[in-house]
Formats: sequence, C-alpha cells, structure tokens
Amino acid sequence: MKQDKRPIDHKLTNNVTFLKNYLGVEKSFDLIYLDLNYAGKDMAMFMVDGFAKDDISLYIMQTLAELKEHELDEDTLTKLLKRYIPYIEIEPIDNIYQAADFVLAGATALFVDGVDKAIIIDSRTYPARSPEEPDLERVVRGPRDGFVETLVFNTALTRRRVRDRSLRMEYLQVGRRSKTDVVISYIEDIADNKHIDKIKSILERIDTDGLPMAEKTIEEFLSDRYWNPYPSVRYTERPDTAAAHLYDGHILLIIDGSPSVMITATTFWNHLQHAEEYRQKPTVGAYLRMVRFFAILFSMILLPLYYLMSSQPELLPAALEFIGPDDPGVIPLLLQFLIAEIGLDMLRMASIHTPSALGTALGLVAAIMIGDVSVQVGWFTNEVVLYIATAAIGSYATPSYELSMANRIVRIILLLATASFGVIGYVLGITCWLLYITKMNTFKIPYFWPFIPFSPKALRDVIIRVPVPIKHRRPEILDPKDPDR
Repeated sequence: MKQDKRPIDHKLTNNVTFLKNYLGVEKSFDLIYLDLNYAGKDMAMFMVDGFAKDDISLYIMQTLAELKEHELDEDTLTKLLKRYIPYIEIEPIDNIYQAADFVLAGATALFVDGVDKAIIIDSRTYPARSPEEPDLERVVRGPRDGFVETLVFNTALTRRRVRDRSLRMEYLQVGRRSKTDVVISYIEDIADNKHIDKIKSILERIDTDGLPMAEKTIEEFLSDRYWNPYPSVRYTERPDTAAAHLYDGHILLIIDGSPSVMITATTFWNHLQHAEEYRQKPTVGAYLRMVRFFAILFSMILLPLYYLMSSQPELLPAALEFIGPDDPGVIPLLLQFLIAEIGLDMLRMASIHTPSALGTALGLVAAIMIGDVSVQVGWFTNEVVLYIATAAIGSYATPSYELSMANRIVRIILLLATASFGVIGYVLGITCWLLYITKMNTFKIPYFWPFIPFSPKALRDVIIRVPVPIKHRRPEILDPKDPDR
C-alpha cells in the first residue's frame, strides 16, 4: 500500500499544528498532547490515553527534567537516543504521517524544536486477557495456554516454543484506515521462499479501509474462490499446534485483535488433525484419528444414504430390511431432514448467544420440548432424530469448525440430489464432490494431497498417527528447504 510522505519540520510549532489538526486532538478526549520544555528545548509529546504506559512516560519525563540548561544544544537527537531517554524500544523517523500512525497504534511520539526527526517511544500496552485454553481445541493432557487478542503476546507464545535462530516475525500494516498490525511468521531455514513471497505480495496488495473481522477478512483476500465453502487456511488458538506447523514448513499469519492464528498453506487433511492425537501414545492416537475420520465420513454420507434406502427399499439386502421408518409420518421424510438440519443450526446459533448460566436450560429445551415432543406429535420419526444426531456428532467431532460447516452444506446438497434423482443423484453428488475438492488448490498446493497427487509415505502419515521418532521427513508438498527433520 502507498504510504503518504511528509518530512518533519525543524520548527516544532509547524509539526504540532499539523498533528493536532491531522489527528483531531481537540476533538477526541483520549488523544493527549503535552507541551514540554526540558534543557532549554521546547518539546511536544503525542500519545493515546489507555495505550501509553503511565509509569514509563513519567520516568522518561523525570529523566529529561533533570537535564541542565543547554545540555541538548549540540547533536540533540543523538544525545536523546543514546543517553537521555532510558528505554529499549525507541527509534527516529522522518515522516510525520508515519509518526501519526505510530501514535494511533499506541506508541508515544516525541518532537523537539530544531530537530527534523521524531522519536518514537514504543511504550504501549493493550488491554488483554490472560492466556486460557481454547474452547474449540481442548486436550486431556497438555498446556492450557492459548493465543489472545494482543499481537505481542501471541508472538511471544510462539517464540517460547520455537527457539530457533531462523524464526522470523515480519511486521506490516494492512488497511488504509485501520492500519491493522499483521505478522508473517516462518522458519527461514525451512519455509519455501516462493510461498513467503506469494503471501507478502497478496497482503501488500490489499486495498481496503480496514479489517473489521481481522483474520476472516484477510482469508477472503488470500483465497481466489470467494464462494468456495471449504477453508483455504487453518485456524488455531493453540501455540503448540502453531509451532508444530512451523516445523513442518508452514507459514503463520498473526493478526492483532484476533486470538486465532492462520496457518498456510493447508490441505484437506490438515483440517482433520487434532493436538489430542499427539498427546496420546501412537496406538491410541491412531485409533482416535480413525474414529474421527469415520465420524466425519458418516456425518456427510449417512443422511443421504438413509434417505435413499428408505425411499427405495428394494435396494436393501434381506439382512438390512429393518432400515427405514415403519411409519414415515405426516411430514415427508425429506422435509423432516431439512427441518431438522435448520433446527440444529438454529440451536447452534442460540447456544452462541445464550449466557453460560442458561446453557443447561437451553439443552433441556432442545432435548425434551423439541426432540421428544416433536416425535410424539408426528413431526419427526425416531429414526430421523437418530440419524440427525449421528450426523451432528460427526460435525462436532471435526477439529476445524470451518470444515465442519462446509461439510454440512455438502451434506444438504447430497440429500437434495438423492431426493431428486435417487441412486444416480447420490452417486453423482459424491463423485462431483470428490472431483471438486481434488481440483482445489491453496497457494498452488493440491487440496487433496497426498491422495491426489499420490504420495504413499505421506498417505501413511495421514491415515495413522505415526510415532514421532520414525517421522523423519517434512511434507514434501510444501517444498521445504530442509526436508529432513
């Protein structure tokens, strides 16, 4: 994005007049302007109340107040930077627009009369909650810390687990008005340079007012297929999961204001892995992974298959003749499924907006009043409730929330195709779904790898949880610089 440029004037009054008007200091109560004089020099400080640390600002002002008259007459900027401002994160800049951006981001800008540069004192602090275990990625054993909404905290949590000298945290701002802080994180000795340059070029080309939805807005710019329901990136709120992907050669995007870190580039199978599998013994982890795979598969194909067998019982072998409702009820079977699907989404949305204290009451309403009573009055059959519940369990067993929502849309489409065209619709629907995801690419990486293109060793790592001591290679599809772990 193009950065406006205007040099900082030698005259302090010109800089103060411009910034007071540009920032609207007198129109916003939280923008602070201090008119100061230390060592015979007129100075000015600009900061945002609530971002600047009061103790640090007070300490710097006390230090400057101890300076004697005319101690800053010669080489003023160098003396302030190297001797008289006792703080770590300070830097000079010569662009007044950039200084204004720093102030709005929470830093303090110090202007001195006769100096054509501003001193940026990065003493900002943001309101932040303590790191807590993410609700969507809980594990039985493992760390209980998770990413928060503050960028610096998240980079620290990542670096705590990746103490590699080549770990890079590259900073940039996105959004003409919001100036949202974004960090690109990767291990330079492992990650592919082409992938890094691709992500950087996309972020630099983003031309919009702001990122109101943070990482979700950036994902839409990163993805070429806006209407594709399948996620092109993976989200995680766990620092250990983020670190594991860094070691594989993935690239992270950490966005200020979001507790979710974006992992790029990912395949379909990356969304099906969970930290719990690696917190257990390999045999247990492999079992949990297979159970998860079957649950997700059933959540997609079970409802359309049940509807097909119920509407065309002649397809059933003699041993499975019990499948299908004895009494289909007053409402057609297809409509029952659609009502149940919409009802589940309504309950899901209601649970999000329901206070925790009322969550149990909502569960009772859903289980008794909606589930049991609807069967008794003939809205649903018992088997419809059973299969809908099975599909819902499979959706909730999906580690990636975005993938579970995409699979739910596919399930409804398969159900409608089966109801419209019978066996042909069911088979054709599954075939089209497979062709669709196999043709997908995320950052030129095949979405269905290692099935297509086929890679036997990588396929083994997908199907089972391979013990770490014998997992020697990084995913070859990421083209890592160092393929050997």
